[in-house]
Amino acid sequence: MPPSQSQANSSFFQPPAFLMIGIPGLEAFHGWISIPFSSMYTMALTGNCLILLAIRRTPSLHQPMYYFLSMLALSDVGLTMSTLPTTLAVLWFDQRLIGFNACLVQMFFLHSFSVVESSVLLAMAFDRFVAISNPLRYATVLTNSVIIRIGLATVARATISLFPGPFLLKRLNFCPNKIVLSHSFCFHADVMKCACADITVNILYGLYVVLSTVGVDSLLIVLSYTLILHTVMGLASPKERVRALNTCVSHILAVLVFYIPVIGVSLIHRFGRHLPHIVHALVAYVYLVVPPVLNPVIYSVKSKPIREAMLRVLRDKRQS
Repeated sequence: MPPSQSQANSSFFQPPAFLMIGIPGLEAFHGWISIPFSSMYTMALTGNCLILLAIRRTPSLHQPMYYFLSMLALSDVGLTMSTLPTTLAVLWFDQRLIGFNACLVQMFFLHSFSVVESSVLLAMAFDRFVAISNPLRYATVLTNSVIIRIGLATVARATISLFPGPFLLKRLNFCPNKIVLSHSFCFHADVMKCACADITVNILYGLYVVLSTVGVDSLLIVLSYTLILHTVMGLASPKERVRALNTCVSHILAVLVFYIPVIGVSLIHRFGRHLPHIVHALVAYVYLVVPPVLNPVIYSVKSKPIREAMLRVLRDKRQS
């Protein structure tokens, strides 16, 4: 083997594990911090599983709007489960190491469920557009087969978009002295900064994924609501306008709860390098933990059929 090739092989390094940080500067308080985190994870899993059970057990909720809500709840469960093991391991037991390959797997699922959630929110915006602009054709446009195809398309889109990510990271040469991650889970932007190599391809890939998924979805959601408003303003009765817009409130809140933290994370990773590490950590936790917690609250408060179905499930559990 030529000396130059041997030297290149010997200098290539991939860490066996990364070192995760919980909340920088507050390591001494991780035990106390774990209490609100455990509560939020419990609320997220309980609330979203209740929604799934309520929709499954209530025949009157077997409608397109609630099928899409089930998809949203499933993506929230997936997003929660992606970060729960490592976050609680760091906060409870100070288990801060995560294997290199395990980190890439977690990163793939974390970002995949995020893209799925964005896609589902877009599908829900389309659902509201069809329901308001063409209510007579609602049942014929959004049939069960169409909803199934939309669900499969969201999963396929996320998988295809995120599949190259781990392989683009595995080709990089990493620094032995740069194995500390800024969070208690693996973010693409966080992992690639540990490399001692040109990461231009990874940066462009990350930018492409964000723009082609969350970026496109957000623009299409805005377009959907522009068309919805145009339709609503054409209704003769003010009472009908209010009733039509009221059916969109829950979805609008869910969109804001998801996209505002996403925008915050993207801006901080691109332009907030001078900010303290704790700011990066807190914004990331808000992005990953808060939407799964708030979505069940939003829909149970704003949607009477969902609220009643969830209470019925709880009563049945107590009686059994």
